[in-house]
Amino acid sequence: MQEPTINALVSPEGSLEILSNHEVSRLKDRSEGGLYRLFRQCALAVLNTGIETDDCKALMESHADFDVHLVPQPRGLKLELINAPAHAFVDGEMLRAIREHLFSVLRDIIYSHSIPQSAAGFRRDDPEDLTNLVFHVLRNARVLEAGRQPDLVVCWGGHSISHDEYQYSKEVGHQLGLRSLSIITGCGPGAMKGPMKGATIAHAKQRVKNGRYIGITEPGIIGAEAPNPIVNELVIMPDIEKRLEAFIRCGHGVIVFPGGVGTAEEILYLLGILLHPDNADLPFPVVFTGKQENAEYFEMIDKFIRNALGDEAASKYEIIIDDPTRVAQTMKKGMKEVETFRRAMQDAYYFNWMLKIDPVFQLPFHPNHENMRALELHRDQPVHLIAANLRKAFSGIVAGNVKEDGIRQVQAKGPFEIAGDPTLIEPLEAMLTQFVAQNRMKLPGSSAYRPSYRIVSGAA
Repeated sequence: MQEPTINALVSPEGSLEILSNHEVSRLKDRSEGGLYRLFRQCALAVLNTGIETDDCKALMESHADFDVHLVPQPRGLKLELINAPAHAFVDGEMLRAIREHLFSVLRDIIYSHSIPQSAAGFRRDDPEDLTNLVFHVLRNARVLEAGRQPDLVVCWGGHSISHDEYQYSKEVGHQLGLRSLSIITGCGPGAMKGPMKGATIAHAKQRVKNGRYIGITEPGIIGAEAPNPIVNELVIMPDIEKRLEAFIRCGHGVIVFPGGVGTAEEILYLLGILLHPDNADLPFPVVFTGKQENAEYFEMIDKFIRNALGDEAASKYEIIIDDPTRVAQTMKKGMKEVETFRRAMQDAYYFNWMLKIDPVFQLPFHPNHENMRALELHRDQPVHLIAANLRKAFSGIVAGNVKEDGIRQVQAKGPFEIAGDPTLIEPLEAMLTQFVAQNRMKLPGSSAYRPSYRIVSGAA
């Protein structure tokens, strides 16, 4: 059955700078180098907030007749939407949260693509330039608040989780909110929505007027994880690497709920960075948590980390099972330590400049069959590089599972092949098998999961 659609002219809501004629031209440009296709894809994802799908390709195909036009106005611009999903509207008026998100998409796509062109000497392979790009996108989105005490807890976890797991993530968010802490997530459903929903209720109880529910995403993933409506600050980073850097530069601690390959990618990214010698004394609280029935899940994650990265990596996090209050207390205590350290080192509260990130975690990894097969999954390298390469393996599986380009590649050439040292890839295969068995690869009720990867014997 064809979903009802609507045509509408929409005015800006939220933060949006005035656009130049050149920027408008790039947004209208339908050629390979233009921004039209990217903007249309992200706009459609935002308009599908609340719809349970994690197949970006299927979403685009089911709304092939959707279109978006920029309409210049004397005092700015409006967006003309053609065949937009009707559920984004109430009595013909677009929901305000969705309207905010729509213009956040417009703001960030324009800005992140203009910086490399306008900044003198900007280099895409320079670590300092890449961190500055992350900073400028966040500042332009007005996410960085000078003078505010550390209070941002990054919550990672799966979009495909059980009802009980969702309720637990909501209770953790509630306990965080009761302690006046705010939330950053990947902005989607599941463990990304639960903590925000819990925190909103707690903030209301504590009369917290400035509670923050920050969602950070990127164009490749937004179609699979449309922003949930609680997000009141949405940021679209240029790619997954800058998204991950944004999380840990502006967040002050991390909570990890059960998830699948995307969550494993985030864990390996974080641990790979915290294992860098320059970050040894940097306070950064990390908690893995879930219900009692998730204890085996975290035992599996812990075992995988200890095997791949060693016991030092495991010392960077604490596992707390079925105790939302203790999770929140641990984070609150961690925030105080972060505040004391930043003040002593004269580092900003709003952006972690001191954190050392190796370029291998910053340079974009493009998942394709050749790059996935060539991953260096062996032990003859520093431990943080093992983490970096395992992170890339998970990133490629995420792309094959839910990103439009990755799905097309797997359909055309078959699953991505992953090879390497058996002591690394055999535990990797075992963990992936468990993710599949626990339905952590696809949303519940969606079609049966067809693996986007294949583990092959022999070194890479």
